[in-house]
Amino acid sequence: MLDIQYIRENAEKVAEKTKQKGMKADIKKLLSIDEKRRELIQKTEKLRELRNQLLASNDSSTKPTEEFITKGRKIRKEIEESESSLEVVEKEYQDLLGEIPNIIPDDTPLGGEEANIMVKQWGEPTNKRTIDHLEWAENKNLVDFERGTKVAGNKFYFLKGDLVSLELALSLYVMEIARKKGFTPITVPHMVNTRTMNGTGYLPRGEERQVYKIEGEDLNLIATAEIPITGYHSDEILDEATLPLLYAGISPAYRMEAGAYGKHSRGLYRVHQFNKVELYVFCLPSQSEEWHQKLIALEEELCQNLNLPYQLVRIAAGDLGAPAYKKFDIEYWSPVDQSYKELMSCSNITDYQARRLNIRYRNKNNKIEYLHTLNGTAAAMSRMMIAIIENHQNDKGELVIPEVLLQYMGGVQTI
Repeated sequence: MLDIQYIRENAEKVAEKTKQKGMKADIKKLLSIDEKRRELIQKTEKLRELRNQLLASNDSSTKPTEEFITKGRKIRKEIEESESSLEVVEKEYQDLLGEIPNIIPDDTPLGGEEANIMVKQWGEPTNKRTIDHLEWAENKNLVDFERGTKVAGNKFYFLKGDLVSLELALSLYVMEIARKKGFTPITVPHMVNTRTMNGTGYLPRGEERQVYKIEGEDLNLIATAEIPITGYHSDEILDEATLPLLYAGISPAYRMEAGAYGKHSRGLYRVHQFNKVELYVFCLPSQSEEWHQKLIALEEELCQNLNLPYQLVRIAAGDLGAPAYKKFDIEYWSPVDQSYKELMSCSNITDYQARRLNIRYRNKNNKIEYLHTLNGTAAAMSRMMIAIIENHQNDKGELVIPEVLLQYMGGVQTI
């Protein structure tokens, strides 16, 4: 969430940035409730002070007078009423504050997905169409959506044989590169409580609902390792000397993909469950722009090492989620579709998630402040496999394993 003091001082700017993101938030109502909340806090504190003064004035060696008892009861009742009113107002305040998305830089492209800007391209996109990944994999009996549907439902699948080896090779390679860059490998819980999910900003409602909730429990299946990693340091005060903290989380990702069908949904591209390696950074506010560029550079390095032609895209305001301050996508070249398709993303969240989950650090002057968080996709395995299958077929229709993965493939060079 945003700092309420910042909103008070920049109400028009926050309203405009919210509108540019294509989102709605009632800033005027929030500020009205904020004022009411502050008044109730002051009133409650004054009543408690009166109570303490009354208690201090009583001679404990003598029996309380009727006047003392009457005053005490009156103050206690007023405190209870004030606290009850504050509780109601506090909930409304938190709900309204939580609806406000992160602001965006002034140089953010305005508009929806169509306004995204291509920043750079790498590699030579081929005009030669290759076999669609689903047709290729089904012909070789390496993926089974039909039986996935039978046991779990539409858009679930079984991966088999050498494609399993390829996914494991990708996981090992990506984690090793991340480790060499200073990231600590970490496995995470596959379920998180609602506070953690809300804290990361991952509970959109309605048609864009993405999260599977466990019925009867305060648990949700994660959509990315970013979610539990963000919660890893919730309610903690870290020492500035320990920052930045770098994590590479490996986990399944569970997504309802509600409202997403019809948009690149064939085969493995958009499924309800896939494995993923996520890069995550906790850092000083002054370091977050630098780390954003470092994360992007690492994603580009992975694509280049796998010899996947791609373009880097700056995401426009209307295509950003609520938590993101600034975001880039990497889109791989699809020889099948003769177009670029999303493969990776990388976001600077600034202090938006840190405020929601109370993640702070103590600086050199012993002052406690909120830190910044960033996340980036190292590899969404399902999409990464599509990119490799489409870009590395030889004239025989075989998949030639990228050289950097051969050491993990047990001697398999082609599939």
